[in-house]
Amino acid sequence: MDLENSVRRRRGRALEQAILAAGWEQLAERGYGAFTIDAVAERAGTSRSVIYRRWPDREALAEAVLGFVVQQDPVAAPDTGSLRGDMIELLRRFNAARSPLVPMMSVLIAAHFQESGRTLADIRRIVLGERHHDALAEVIERAVGRGEIDPARLTPRVRTVAVDLVRQEFLMTLKPLPEDEITAIIDEVFLPLVRP
Repeated sequence: MDLENSVRRRRGRALEQAILAAGWEQLAERGYGAFTIDAVAERAGTSRSVIYRRWPDREALAEAVLGFVVQQDPVAAPDTGSLRGDMIELLRRFNAARSPLVPMMSVLIAAHFQESGRTLADIRRIVLGERHHDALAEVIERAVGRGEIDPARLTPRVRTVAVDLVRQEFLMTLKPLPEDEITAIIDEVFLPLVRP
C-alpha cells in the first residue's frame, strides 16, 4: 500500500524521471520491439494516459529515453592548460561516458530508424539539441584565446572532426577507443587542422 501511495504521489519532474528510467530499463532488457507505452507504464508504476500526456507516441518516448540516458553522464570540458591536453582528455571522457552505451543504442536506434525514418543525426539533434558540443566549444574557445588555434581554420567540420572520428569508431567497432587511437586523432588529424 505504501508503494502504491508513493507511486501516485510522484508528480512533475520526479514522475517524468521515473518514466524515463523505466523506459531505459525496458529497452535494455527487452529491446525496442517490446518497448511499448503499456510496458513502460507498468514498469514505471503509472498509467498510459500519464505517459501520453507527455509524449504522443512510442517514438517520441524512445527519443526522450535516449536523451535521458545520455544526460545522466554529461561530458565536462577539461582545463589542462593546453589545447592538446584538453582535447585528449575531452576524448577520454567522451570515450568513457559514451562507449558503454554504443552497442545497446546502435541496436535500439536501428529498430527506431525503421519505424520513424529518422537518421542518427536527427536523433542526436532531438536528444541533445545544440548542447552536444558545449564541452568541445569551451575547449576550442579557450585555445583560441591562448593563441593555439587559428580561428580562420575553424570550419564547422574542423571543429567537430575529433569527436566525429571517435563516434565513427564507436559505430564501427562497438568498443571504446584505445588510448593510442585517441592520441592519434588529436596529433595526426585535429591539431594539424587548427594550429596557426
